[in-house]
Amino acid sequence: MSSGGWWVQAALAVLRRPSLWGVAIAQALRMAPSGWWRRPPFLPVPDPAYLRFRLETQYGSDREPEPDDVVTYLHWCRTFRHVA
Repeated sequence: MSSGGWWVQAALAVLRRPSLWGVAIAQALRMAPSGWWRRPPFLPVPDPAYLRFRLETQYGSDREPEPDDVVTYLHWCRTFRHVA
């Protein structure tokens, strides 16, 4: 994960799909560490070590995530929420 520019592309992919906005917010809050509102940047962002681990287990160390994978994951989260 060299540049991290995939974040912007993933965010744009989600922004083009309003039906996933709620799911994206819910997932961001679930992945955020406890008390995120007390520490800079005061946003519900996942712990960098946790995110690095999760991305490396899925993609390996030589490849960046695909924005479409984020969209697919959010669709799965929405469907799973309705099933569970």
